[in-house]
Amino acid sequence: MDTERLYNEYRTMLFSLAYRMLGSVADAEDIIQEVFITFDQMQADIHITNEKAYLCKMVTNRCINLLQSSVKQREVYIGTWLPEPLVQSRSSNLDPSEIYQQKESLSTAYLLLLQQLSATERAVFLLREIFQYPYEEIADMVGKSIINCRQIFVRAKKSIHRNPGRKPKGSKSSGVTEIQVQNFIHALIDGDTGTLLNLLAKDAIHYSDGGGKAHAVRSPVVGVGNIIHFYEQVMQWFKVNRGRYSYQVATVNGSPGILLYIDGRISYVYSIEIVNDRMQRIYATSNPDKLKHIQLN
Repeated sequence: MDTERLYNEYRTMLFSLAYRMLGSVADAEDIIQEVFITFDQMQADIHITNEKAYLCKMVTNRCINLLQSSVKQREVYIGTWLPEPLVQSRSSNLDPSEIYQQKESLSTAYLLLLQQLSATERAVFLLREIFQYPYEEIADMVGKSIINCRQIFVRAKKSIHRNPGRKPKGSKSSGVTEIQVQNFIHALIDGDTGTLLNLLAKDAIHYSDGGGKAHAVRSPVVGVGNIIHFYEQVMQWFKVNRGRYSYQVATVNGSPGILLYIDGRISYVYSIEIVNDRMQRIYATSNPDKLKHIQLN
């Protein structure tokens, strides 16, 4: 078996699975590297008929083990926890196989819904819902019976569908456009509250993740009035710090988002969810540990 060929063929798909499982770019990358190193070392000793399924099994089990070992760390996390932003520069050329990384299931809102599931529920749900694996193969990957996997999937799907974090029934998720993102950051920089009022939904929510290591509000800011009040502080900062910052519009978790640089270093990444043509949720990540993987452009 040619490990290099398998790496080039399946790396993107395996990363997409690991990232959805973990919500961490760095951890997903580490697991993929570890899996292929282990696979290369063991392939001479075993006969594998389906390399793709075997690699998925290796990645899935490592993700489950990591999630189960890090539960306590999540419990003591300071402030709101958000997944590490997955950033794709607009100038980058996407390989066709990277369609896995452009689906709605990579949105920040969707990844947060997955966090409500146990590690095994998450694995079964993703392998079935996103990657369309048959229950027979899923059962082998997670070490459960076929009947059990069916039950786990149904339970996980119901849990996500009744989660209050999902968009209201009848609402239309229209996707974020680059113009809306540009208008949003320009309004913050220019102190234009009128534009912000036109962009934000009445029941909008702003989430910040600083992890106790960067400036961020520790609880979600709910409602357009409260968000505008909070943004007034942000706008004042922009006003007195001209020349210290710059920004870049890039694809963040499958939609246009914002990379904000302060003194030449990336300091905030914004991911935005649009419902009924209004900004419903704004996710701002400033925890430096979650921004290390993003390359400066």
